[in-house]
Amino acid sequence: MNKRRAFDIPFVGLKPGEHSFEFFIEDAFFETYPTQDFSNCKVNVRLTLDKKNGLMLLRFEMEGSVDVVCDRCGNQLPLDLWDEFNIVVKLVDDPDRMNEQEEDPDMFYIAQGASHLHIADWVYEFITLSMPMQKQCSEAQIGGVYCNKEVLQMLQQMKPDIDNN
Repeated sequence: MNKRRAFDIPFVGLKPGEHSFEFFIEDAFFETYPTQDFSNCKVNVRLTLDKKNGLMLLRFEMEGSVDVVCDRCGNQLPLDLWDEFNIVVKLVDDPDRMNEQEEDPDMFYIAQGASHLHIADWVYEFITLSMPMQKQCSEAQIGGVYCNKEVLQMLQQMKPDIDNN
């Protein structure tokens, strides 16, 4: 099966109400996207699709881990991810025009005659958005097993020079 098709939800055959889907995301998922600043991705995505008449409420729950390069010392650092995202998908006659005009990033339009909902791009976006801006261990963990001790020492030696300027 095509990897991308695994992320197509055939919603036409679903009865109204809640439906659950699970996806396990690894590094291979990101091959079709731009280069990432993380590796060793192991993220579980739980999608709850609440189908209603003319619209669907999607709730994505992300939970897992990735390896990132620490902003402080440059070593590999495992990072736990957890986040939730909600999207409302409406079925309309002119989805392209509606999507261009929509200002709410949590609202998306698809054609009335559509039968599948492709969610791979949302999964990619939500995993990327789950990353913190600063990728480093907490103050209490500095000097731990994931830290580059030499870099931390050099930073400590440079600190008095910075304070004097």
